[in-house]
Amino acid sequence: MSEEERKFDLEERTFQFALAVRRLIGKYRWVREQRTDVEQLLRSSGSVAANYTEANNAISSADFSHRLKISRKESSESRLWLRLLGETSDHDRKPGIRELYREADELVRIFSSILRKLGE
Repeated sequence: MSEEERKFDLEERTFQFALAVRRLIGKYRWVREQRTDVEQLLRSSGSVAANYTEANNAISSADFSHRLKISRKESSESRLWLRLLGETSDHDRKPGIRELYREADELVRIFSSILRKLGE
């Protein structure tokens, strides 16, 4: 698969998002006030990828649409946790958090666009 094909492989992209979140989280020590946000971010980012994978194996168009909606919701939730971590983190962590926030935001937009095209 070429680099261009990978860029538009949404299943791989959601996997890479979840993986990047895990790598960022593992890179630092987090203070008590951030631990809940970290745990929630780990869950929501993984759920983005898991639900999109399930959408690709949907048993009906309604199931496909439902899984996309969950992926969009979890992407949006990931933005919240990333924003909270960004606001409570030291300067050295902010670039990585901002990058992940942008990716979560793009995923929300992509899922919204797909759902609009489906008439949802």
